[in-house]
Amino acid sequence: MKEFITFLMRNVPRPLLIRFSYIFNKMAPVLMRGNNVECPICEHHFRSFLPYGTVKRRDNVLCPSCLSLERHRLLWLYLKQETDFFSAQHKLLHIAPEQCFYKRFRKQKNLEYLTADLESPLADVHMDIHSMPFEDNAYDIVFCNHVLEHVEDEMQSMREIYRVLKPGGWAIMQVPIDDTREETYGDKSITSPEEREKHFWQKDHVRLFGRDYPKKLAEAGFKVEEYDMRKEITEELRKRYSLMEGEILWCCHK
Repeated sequence: MKEFITFLMRNVPRPLLIRFSYIFNKMAPVLMRGNNVECPICEHHFRSFLPYGTVKRRDNVLCPSCLSLERHRLLWLYLKQETDFFSAQHKLLHIAPEQCFYKRFRKQKNLEYLTADLESPLADVHMDIHSMPFEDNAYDIVFCNHVLEHVEDEMQSMREIYRVLKPGGWAIMQVPIDDTREETYGDKSITSPEEREKHFWQKDHVRLFGRDYPKKLAEAGFKVEEYDMRKEITEELRKRYSLMEGEILWCCHK
């Protein structure tokens, strides 16, 4: 199973992976029955989660049912515990919508929900994040997770998200971060999939963010608030939900 998942990730384009996953997540939960770990999003429990990743494969992280990863479960807990996301009326723009959230957010009667992406089959609008076809000050909330490591100009993309947010609105823009790097690393001369995978952790990444990531968000105009799960979630629950140790969630306010 582990080798099969790694093979798919390395060789199948993302839109096709999304379509295949609808079949996969009907079979995998049966094979992984148990009660050692639990997904707070779909509320199912398993013997373990599945592995995920190519160069830096992580074991026990992918939910067999809703396909959530550590970052998705962390965001879900933040939304439940720290915000009025599930109760107040919000206009939400979801860029690169994740499958574990898509149907759940679509069913929420308190959300005016729009999805957008360059090519995802889950997108209502297909667009380029560098120049989004939305009015200024249009959305209460924007989610754009694990996108900025793929785009040509991360600062322009951040500024576009800032532009479409209403005053007082907020955004979540999680990215992979190499905590050993003080500054974000990018090199436009690195173009081959093999070299990008070596330097940026994935063959379709064009940069690797460092500890300066929150400074970049601030440069784009945001007031950045840190959510450190180690202060909010017990170690027992962190292990049961299989959250990434030390991951910080950055909430960006306009």
